[in-house]
Amino acid sequence: MPTVTTDGTTLYYELAGDDDQPTVVFVPDAASGPWLWGWQAPSLTGPYRTLVYAPRGTDGSDSAAPYTVDRFAADLEAILAAADVRRVHLVGAGLGAMVALRYAREYGRARSLSLFGAAASGDHVDSETLATLHPADPTRLRESLALAFSDRFFAETGLIDRIVEWRREEDATGEARTGHLEAVRSFEAGPLYELTLPTLVCHGVDDPIVPIEAGRDLTEDLPRGRFEAVEGKRFCFVEHATAVTDAIDDFIDETAAGDD
Repeated sequence: MPTVTTDGTTLYYELAGDDDQPTVVFVPDAASGPWLWGWQAPSLTGPYRTLVYAPRGTDGSDSAAPYTVDRFAADLEAILAAADVRRVHLVGAGLGAMVALRYAREYGRARSLSLFGAAASGDHVDSETLATLHPADPTRLRESLALAFSDRFFAETGLIDRIVEWRREEDATGEARTGHLEAVRSFEAGPLYELTLPTLVCHGVDDPIVPIEAGRDLTEDLPRGRFEAVEGKRFCFVEHATAVTDAIDDFIDETAAGDD
Protein backbone atom coordinates (compact mmCIF):
# COMPACT_ATOMS: atom_id res chain seq x y z
CA MET A 1 0.00 0.00 0.00
CA PRO A 2 1.47 3.43 -0.91
CA THR A 3 2.42 5.92 1.77
CA VAL A 4 3.14 9.61 2.02
CA THR A 5 4.94 11.40 4.84
CA THR A 6 3.75 14.87 5.74
CA ASP A 7 4.45 16.92 8.85
CA GLY A 8 6.60 14.00 9.99
CA THR A 9 3.61 11.66 9.82
CA THR A 10 3.32 8.66 7.51
CA LEU A 11 -0.14 8.02 6.05
CA TYR A 12 -1.40 5.02 4.09
CA TYR A 13 -3.63 5.23 1.05
CA GLU A 14 -4.83 2.99 -1.76
CA LEU A 15 -5.70 3.87 -5.36
CA ALA A 16 -7.82 1.64 -7.58
CA GLY A 17 -9.09 1.98 -11.13
CA ASP A 18 -7.87 3.59 -14.33
CA ASP A 19 -6.11 6.93 -14.11
CA ASP A 20 -8.05 8.30 -17.08
CA GLN A 21 -11.29 8.21 -15.05
CA PRO A 22 -12.46 10.92 -12.61
CA THR A 23 -11.02 10.38 -9.14
CA VAL A 24 -13.26 9.94 -6.09
CA VAL A 25 -11.69 10.18 -2.62
CA PHE A 26 -13.37 8.85 0.52
CA VAL A 27 -12.82 10.59 3.89
CA PRO A 28 -13.96 8.64 6.98
CA ASP A 29 -15.90 9.84 10.01
CA ALA A 30 -14.24 10.68 13.32
CA ALA A 31 -12.04 7.89 14.69
CA SER A 32 -13.13 5.56 11.86
CA GLY A 33 -10.76 3.66 9.64
CA PRO A 34 -11.10 3.18 5.89
CA TRP A 35 -13.34 0.14 6.46
CA LEU A 36 -16.22 2.63 6.56
CA TRP A 37 -16.09 3.00 2.77
CA GLY A 38 -15.93 -0.74 2.07
CA TRP A 39 -19.30 -0.56 0.31
CA GLN A 40 -19.08 2.59 -1.81
CA ALA A 41 -15.44 2.50 -2.90
CA PRO A 42 -15.40 -0.97 -4.52
CA SER A 43 -18.73 -0.30 -6.24
CA LEU A 44 -17.52 2.96 -7.76
CA THR A 45 -14.15 1.60 -8.87
CA GLY A 46 -14.30 1.16 -12.61
CA PRO A 47 -16.41 4.09 -13.70
CA TYR A 48 -14.09 6.11 -11.43
CA ARG A 49 -10.63 5.90 -10.00
CA THR A 50 -11.06 5.64 -6.24
CA LEU A 51 -8.76 6.58 -3.38
CA VAL A 52 -9.32 5.37 0.18
CA TYR A 53 -6.91 6.33 2.93
CA ALA A 54 -6.30 5.99 6.65
CA PRO A 55 -6.32 9.38 8.41
CA ARG A 56 -3.67 9.92 11.05
CA GLY A 57 -4.33 7.72 14.05
CA THR A 58 -6.23 5.00 12.12
CA ASP A 59 -5.34 1.68 10.47
CA GLY A 60 -1.57 1.86 10.64
CA SER A 61 -1.09 5.52 9.73
CA ASP A 62 1.05 7.37 12.27
CA SER A 63 -0.80 8.84 15.22
CA ALA A 64 1.12 12.06 15.78
CA ALA A 65 -0.76 15.21 16.79
CA PRO A 66 -2.11 17.73 15.95
CA TYR A 67 -5.65 16.56 15.35
CA THR A 68 -7.46 19.47 13.76
CA VAL A 69 -9.63 19.79 10.68
CA ASP A 70 -6.97 22.04 9.15
CA ARG A 71 -4.32 19.36 9.70
CA PHE A 72 -6.55 16.62 8.29
CA ALA A 73 -7.19 18.77 5.19
CA ALA A 74 -3.44 19.33 4.78
CA ASP A 75 -2.88 15.58 5.10
CA LEU A 76 -5.42 15.01 2.34
CA GLU A 77 -3.66 17.53 0.11
CA ALA A 78 -0.34 15.74 0.68
CA ILE A 79 -1.89 12.40 -0.32
CA LEU A 80 -3.48 13.83 -3.47
CA ALA A 81 -0.23 15.53 -4.46
CA ALA A 82 1.72 12.31 -3.96
CA ALA A 83 -0.85 10.37 -5.99
CA ASP A 84 -0.77 13.05 -8.72
CA VAL A 85 -4.53 13.61 -8.49
CA ARG A 86 -5.30 16.96 -10.08
CA ARG A 87 -9.08 17.00 -9.80
CA VAL A 88 -11.09 15.14 -7.23
CA HIS A 89 -14.62 14.45 -6.11
CA LEU A 90 -14.69 14.19 -2.31
CA VAL A 91 -17.01 11.91 -0.34
CA GLY A 92 -16.92 12.52 3.42
CA ALA A 93 -18.87 11.42 6.48
CA GLY A 94 -19.07 13.31 9.79
CA LEU A 95 -15.56 14.56 10.51
CA GLY A 96 -14.72 13.54 6.94
CA ALA A 97 -17.43 15.90 5.72
CA MET A 98 -15.88 18.69 7.77
CA VAL A 99 -12.48 17.91 6.28
CA ALA A 100 -14.00 17.99 2.79
CA LEU A 101 -15.57 21.39 3.45
CA ARG A 102 -12.26 22.78 4.73
CA TYR A 103 -10.32 21.19 1.89
CA ALA A 104 -12.61 22.75 -0.71
CA ARG A 105 -12.03 26.16 0.87
CA GLU A 106 -8.26 25.92 1.15
CA TYR A 107 -7.13 23.88 -1.86
CA GLY A 108 -7.88 23.83 -5.57
CA ARG A 109 -8.35 20.17 -6.54
CA ALA A 110 -11.95 19.55 -5.42
CA ARG A 111 -14.70 19.50 -8.06
CA SER A 112 -17.64 18.26 -5.97
CA LEU A 113 -18.54 17.25 -2.43
CA SER A 114 -20.80 14.42 -1.27
CA LEU A 115 -21.35 14.75 2.47
CA PHE A 116 -23.00 12.48 5.05
CA GLY A 117 -24.00 13.44 8.58
CA ALA A 118 -22.47 16.85 8.02
CA ALA A 119 -22.65 19.99 10.14
CA ALA A 120 -21.30 23.48 9.55
CA SER A 121 -20.16 23.74 13.17
CA GLY A 122 -19.12 21.45 15.98
CA ASP A 123 -21.79 23.21 18.02
CA HIS A 124 -24.40 21.19 16.08
CA VAL A 125 -22.82 17.87 17.09
CA ASP A 126 -23.90 15.92 20.16
CA SER A 127 -20.36 15.34 21.42
CA GLU A 128 -21.36 12.95 24.18
CA THR A 129 -23.25 10.70 21.78
CA LEU A 130 -20.39 10.85 19.27
CA ALA A 131 -18.01 9.68 22.00
CA THR A 132 -20.42 6.85 22.82
CA LEU A 133 -20.38 5.72 19.18
CA HIS A 134 -16.58 5.59 19.42
CA PRO A 135 -16.07 4.18 22.92
CA ALA A 136 -12.71 4.15 24.63
CA ASP A 137 -13.58 0.67 25.92
CA PRO A 138 -13.29 -1.81 23.00
CA THR A 139 -15.75 -4.19 24.67
CA ARG A 140 -18.48 -1.64 23.92
CA LEU A 141 -17.92 -1.49 20.18
CA ARG A 142 -20.83 -3.77 19.38
CA GLU A 143 -23.41 -2.04 21.57
CA SER A 144 -22.27 1.36 20.31
CA LEU A 145 -23.39 0.40 16.81
CA ALA A 146 -26.99 0.91 17.92
CA LEU A 147 -26.23 4.60 17.24
CA ALA A 148 -25.08 3.80 13.73
CA PHE A 149 -27.65 1.27 12.48
CA SER A 150 -31.36 0.54 12.79
CA ASP A 151 -32.75 -2.42 14.71
CA ARG A 152 -33.80 -3.91 11.40
CA PHE A 153 -30.22 -3.82 10.09
CA PHE A 154 -29.02 -5.58 13.24
CA ALA A 155 -31.66 -8.25 12.80
CA GLU A 156 -31.29 -8.85 9.08
CA THR A 157 -27.58 -8.47 8.33
CA GLY A 158 -24.81 -10.89 9.19
CA LEU A 159 -22.18 -8.15 9.11
CA ILE A 160 -22.29 -6.79 12.65
CA ASP A 161 -19.57 -9.09 14.02
CA ARG A 162 -17.34 -8.32 11.03
CA ILE A 163 -17.90 -4.58 11.46
CA VAL A 164 -16.89 -4.87 15.12
CA GLU A 165 -13.70 -6.66 14.07
CA TRP A 166 -12.92 -4.03 11.42
CA ARG A 167 -13.36 -1.34 14.04
CA ARG A 168 -10.98 -3.11 16.40
CA GLU A 169 -8.37 -3.34 13.67
CA GLU A 170 -8.68 0.11 12.10
CA ASP A 171 -10.40 2.70 14.30
CA ALA A 172 -8.51 5.30 16.32
CA THR A 173 -7.84 4.59 19.99
CA GLY A 174 -6.31 6.42 22.92
CA GLU A 175 -5.04 9.93 22.25
CA ALA A 176 -5.82 9.64 18.54
CA ARG A 177 -9.48 8.89 19.30
CA THR A 178 -9.61 11.87 21.66
CA GLY A 179 -7.99 14.08 19.04
CA HIS A 180 -10.49 13.09 16.36
CA LEU A 181 -13.42 13.86 18.65
CA GLU A 182 -11.94 17.22 19.64
CA ALA A 183 -11.44 18.12 15.97
CA VAL A 184 -15.18 17.69 15.47
CA ARG A 185 -16.07 19.80 18.50
CA SER A 186 -13.86 22.71 17.45
CA PHE A 187 -14.88 22.87 13.76
CA GLU A 188 -16.34 26.00 12.15
CA ALA A 189 -16.93 25.92 8.41
CA GLY A 190 -16.69 29.67 7.86
CA PRO A 191 -18.79 31.55 5.29
CA LEU A 192 -20.59 28.87 3.32
CA TYR A 193 -21.53 31.23 0.48
CA GLU A 194 -17.87 31.09 -0.54
CA LEU A 195 -18.09 27.34 -1.26
CA THR A 196 -19.48 27.25 -4.77
CA LEU A 197 -18.77 23.61 -5.63
CA PRO A 198 -21.71 21.30 -6.38
CA THR A 199 -22.47 19.64 -3.05
CA LEU A 200 -24.72 16.68 -2.27
CA VAL A 201 -25.70 16.64 1.40
CA CYS A 202 -27.18 13.32 2.57
CA HIS A 203 -28.38 12.84 6.12
CA GLY A 204 -29.78 9.98 8.14
CA VAL A 205 -33.34 10.71 9.19
CA ASP A 206 -32.63 9.35 12.68
CA ASP A 207 -29.00 10.43 13.05
CA PRO A 208 -28.53 10.72 16.85
CA ILE A 209 -25.31 12.72 16.60
CA VAL A 210 -26.11 15.51 14.14
CA PRO A 211 -29.82 16.33 13.76
CA ILE A 212 -31.16 16.25 10.25
CA GLU A 213 -32.08 19.94 10.55
CA ALA A 214 -28.36 20.76 10.70
CA GLY A 215 -27.90 19.00 7.37
CA ARG A 216 -30.77 20.91 5.83
CA ASP A 217 -29.43 24.21 7.16
CA LEU A 218 -25.99 23.44 5.76
CA THR A 219 -27.49 22.73 2.35
CA GLU A 220 -29.51 25.94 2.31
CA ASP A 221 -26.38 27.99 2.99
CA LEU A 222 -24.38 26.36 0.18
CA PRO A 223 -24.84 28.08 -3.20
CA ARG A 224 -24.99 24.76 -5.06
CA GLY A 225 -26.21 22.45 -2.32
CA ARG A 226 -28.62 19.56 -2.83
CA PHE A 227 -30.22 17.74 0.09
CA GLU A 228 -31.23 14.07 0.30
CA ALA A 229 -32.71 12.42 3.39
CA VAL A 230 -31.73 8.78 3.92
CA GLU A 231 -33.55 6.35 6.18
CA GLY A 232 -31.40 5.28 9.09
CA LYS A 233 -28.94 6.54 11.66
CA ARG A 234 -25.29 7.65 11.62
CA PHE A 235 -24.01 5.07 9.13
CA CYS A 236 -27.08 5.18 6.89
CA PHE A 237 -24.77 5.06 3.86
CA VAL A 238 -23.69 1.57 4.93
CA GLU A 239 -27.17 0.36 5.78
CA HIS A 240 -28.54 1.56 2.44
CA ALA A 241 -25.31 1.13 0.51
CA THR A 242 -26.76 0.36 -2.91
CA ALA A 243 -29.15 3.32 -3.05
CA VAL A 244 -26.57 5.71 -1.59
CA THR A 245 -23.85 4.55 -3.97
CA ASP A 246 -26.20 5.06 -6.90
CA ALA A 247 -26.95 8.58 -5.69
CA ILE A 248 -23.24 9.40 -5.39
CA ASP A 249 -22.59 7.92 -8.83
CA ASP A 250 -25.37 9.95 -10.46
CA PHE A 251 -24.29 13.15 -8.73
CA ILE A 252 -20.61 12.82 -9.61
CA ASP A 253 -21.39 11.75 -13.16
CA GLU A 254 -23.55 14.84 -13.61
CA THR A 255 -20.88 17.07 -12.07
CA ALA A 256 -18.04 15.52 -14.08
CA ALA A 257 -19.97 15.95 -17.32
CA GLY A 258 -20.48 19.62 -16.56
CA ASP A 259 -16.84 20.00 -15.54
CA ASP A 260 -15.70 18.70 -18.92
